[in-house]
Amino acid sequence: MPRLVGPGAGLLVAGLAPALTAVRLSLHVLGASVWVGGQITMVGLLPAARRAGPDAPRSLGRAFSRLQWPAYILLVGTGVWNVTATAGNQAAAWNVVLGVKIAVVAAAGLGAWLHGRARSKAGLAVWGAVAAAASIAALVLGVLLAG
Repeated sequence: MPRLVGPGAGLLVAGLAPALTAVRLSLHVLGASVWVGGQITMVGLLPAARRAGPDAPRSLGRAFSRLQWPAYILLVGTGVWNVTATAGNQAAAWNVVLGVKIAVVAAAGLGAWLHGRARSKAGLAVWGAVAAAASIAALVLGVLLAG
């Protein structure tokens, strides 16, 4: 097993950098696929779920929630990792976009959380729309940041 001390340690760590970058970005994309793609899929399945019975949409939502929240946590964690790995000599505009993205990610999480607790059709619609719109906005801002 290689030791991470001595004159060759820097070379070993530098050699791992591309692999760590691939892992970091792959995990972030995986989280976004579940979080954003799952919301879009749920919207597409909603009419069929309603036809299946009055409890089907809520049951489907609970099942998705078991995937959704771990994906959100993965996104936030890998997002922090992305920032620490790429921050430094970024332009002021990049930092502004990052600040907006952080706010939008928080809005997406809050919207999804409130959607899960809503009991009225209006509440479900409003908070679901907030979560979806903010999630898509966060996705676009992430692409801008990756540049």
